[in-house]
Amino acid sequence: MFVLSGYEYLLGFFLVCSLVPALALSASKLLRPSGRSPERRTTYESGMEPIGGAWIQFNIRYYMFALIFVIFDVETVFLYPWAVAFHLLGLLAFIEALIFIAILVIALVYAWRKGALEWS
Repeated sequence: MFVLSGYEYLLGFFLVCSLVPALALSASKLLRPSGRSPERRTTYESGMEPIGGAWIQFNIRYYMFALIFVIFDVETVFLYPWAVAFHLLGLLAFIEALIFIAILVIALVYAWRKGALEWS
């Protein structure tokens, strides 16, 4: 039936992958409440009335904390598989990991000295 035998399962997988979101969206459209009161169109901020506009400027320190968190979170993502396969990799991989950790420590010291970790 198919020119490429063995790809029937892939076609079935693509069909299921395309049907699941379509079914979820149509089910949510059928089951949602349909009232259109002005109260529903207001912004919900934990039960309190919002004060001021939504376009306020945040301090750059928040973004610096987020970037530093992402950097060290990525470090753990890279080091975990390395630690699992450490016994297969050998001495060269250990030296490469030390260089990687040293670069991250230097970045942490640089951020610390520049005051990026100061909250006040």
